[in-house]
Amino acid sequence: MPVPSLKAQFAALIAAPSVSCTQPQWDLSNWAVIELLAGWLGDLGFACELQEITPGKFNLLASYGSGPGGLVLAGHSDTVPFDAALWQTDPLKLTEVDGRWVGLGSCDMKGFFALVIEAVRPLLEQPFQQPLLILATCDEESSMSGARALAAAGRPLGRAAVIGEPTGLKPVRLHKGVMMERLDILGRSGHSSDPGLGHSALEAMHACIGELMSLRAQWQREFRNPQFGVPQPTLNLGCIHGGDNPNRICGQCALEFDLRPLPGMDPEWLRGAIRERLLPLAERHQVQIDFAPLFPCVPPFEQVADAELVRLAERLTGHTAGAVAFGTEAPYLQQLGCETLVLGPGDIACAHQPGEYLDMDRLQPTVTLLRELIQHYCLRPAA
Repeated sequence: MPVPSLKAQFAALIAAPSVSCTQPQWDLSNWAVIELLAGWLGDLGFACELQEITPGKFNLLASYGSGPGGLVLAGHSDTVPFDAALWQTDPLKLTEVDGRWVGLGSCDMKGFFALVIEAVRPLLEQPFQQPLLILATCDEESSMSGARALAAAGRPLGRAAVIGEPTGLKPVRLHKGVMMERLDILGRSGHSSDPGLGHSALEAMHACIGELMSLRAQWQREFRNPQFGVPQPTLNLGCIHGGDNPNRICGQCALEFDLRPLPGMDPEWLRGAIRERLLPLAERHQVQIDFAPLFPCVPPFEQVADAELVRLAERLTGHTAGAVAFGTEAPYLQQLGCETLVLGPGDIACAHQPGEYLDMDRLQPTVTLLRELIQHYCLRPAA
């Protein structure tokens, strides 16, 4: 069965729901997307290997050619949840609007796979000196379980890896880490008329927030990287819940916060510093403080500036490799020995938004760029 056209692939991928979410009512399997990709790539002669990470969640590793080295073109098969009422078009239908392809996953980032297939198709009659691997992972938008499983397995992939996240076709060699943490404070409730009847979890949380803000200020004085638009690490107090009535001493309070460390800042060291600040507060306020991550952290990522892949991407795109604040699967591929870069056609500003789109004038430049990368890493003998 012939592989569909580029636009038909885009449309089919967008029409295949693959939301991943920490909320079970939104979370879906990604099997429909993996099945499409495995079918198309198998028809083109790729050897397709499927790995079920958790029930209904799959990674796909498709390879053409064999041996060490080669190139990995990687992306995630899932999307964020969506509210159809906020879209001007059907989010699961590819729609052309003002020179853009609109649809959930067009930019971030199922559409990237269709562009990879378009790039490689005319090259398949040539002998591949090194392999091309196409990697589609699950649950990047929630737990990153697909990429984590690959890293944990430790199986080497290729010499270089390009992740097609939305960067506006500008190479990215650094990004911040992503830590999402939670504080739970258990005090003792009591009648508000007598503070001695209880231990306020809310007042203890006030003190904890003060310590977190003090640490944030300290880290922002000590750590800075001017390559980032926001050059310091950030700590965002995202949501807080506690208490139930004005006339009761607050017995329980919870805070969730987001910490974005720079490359070189170790997440476990950061957590240790937070625990050290919180420990005396529990004793002072006579409460129990539990501090734990909501999810395993995404480590900060940095690929050295003089890496072959970085130099090649800079030459092909005409842009110096830069930095972004959002997290990706790059550190996990880097752990497997790949020189790694984030480089894709979409714009992060429209990702996770109603009306997500990919500009059609990015299609051919992306295909050309991917074809040049494949030729460099796969059609020429290893240096």
